[in-house]
Amino acid sequence: MSYVEILGSGAYVPSKILSNKDLEGIVDTSDEWIVTRTGIRERRIAVDEETSDVASVAAKRALENSKVSKEEIDYIIVATLSGETITPSTACMVQSKIGAINATAYDLNGACSGFIYALIQGEALIKASKAKKVLVIGVEILSKFVDWKDRNTCVLFGDGAGAVVLSEGDKGIITTYSKSFGDLGMCLTIGGTPLNNIFMEEPVKALDSSIHMEGGSVFKFATSAMVEAVEKVALDGGITLDDIDIIIPHQANYRIIEYASKKLKMDINKFFINLDKYGNTSSASVPIALNEALEKGIIKTNMNVVMVAFGGGLTVGATLVKF
Repeated sequence: MSYVEILGSGAYVPSKILSNKDLEGIVDTSDEWIVTRTGIRERRIAVDEETSDVASVAAKRALENSKVSKEEIDYIIVATLSGETITPSTACMVQSKIGAINATAYDLNGACSGFIYALIQGEALIKASKAKKVLVIGVEILSKFVDWKDRNTCVLFGDGAGAVVLSEGDKGIITTYSKSFGDLGMCLTIGGTPLNNIFMEEPVKALDSSIHMEGGSVFKFATSAMVEAVEKVALDGGITLDDIDIIIPHQANYRIIEYASKKLKMDINKFFINLDKYGNTSSASVPIALNEALEKGIIKTNMNVVMVAFGGGLTVGATLVKF
């Protein structure tokens, strides 16, 4: 076996559309302010669906498009930071909802890089002969953590899910890259459960459970990390930047993508961008964009496609795939 290929993909976003115009009535902002600074025009918000619900729909669509039965799935890996419970995991909930009775299921948290991290694990499981079919899902309901009074962050995030099915193939994932920068972790935070038990004099104060971001620091990191990751997978894959047909970037901010295109000296049209419709959906953004590019026929046979993401942790990941 030489490669692990993406057999097919699927995606799902909630039906509720939150436009920039809608946000003008919620926080001190404007459509022009949001578009010029981010490129985002609208995003989807979950109203009556939880993380595992959204993930399950994307998973079913990926299975259907891959022509793979739910019983054939050996592993379900869900990349998310917004599961509805600490346990059971979102992956185990998805397993139950789609009926993948033979799968081992677990979550991982790589924030916005999570889908790439999960893809790397799925590839490794198949190459190690531990699995034949792996379902990889990136899903977030980030609206849970949005501070609707903070105009710098509430305009950015949306909800959704994307999924792919991995299997052995004659072509597919050529190389992968990942790296973490824990010393920069406090640049982007969502608070969790603090230490608190009967043996403590006072409980530890919890971090705010809303999204907090040092925009300037994250922008600086994202642009350099994205450029380095694309260059790394091209070099390790034995191709030049000119050989890359399409880049599927994390859909965080148009300015970040534009900056990276200039640094890489690549035409911005090589970057598939749909953040204007969905905003930043964290670990779901790359698979949602990948699925749309496949559905529209933009990705064709034998194309070299790079998927690249960056996010909380801070983290970065990329992969070069021959379709």
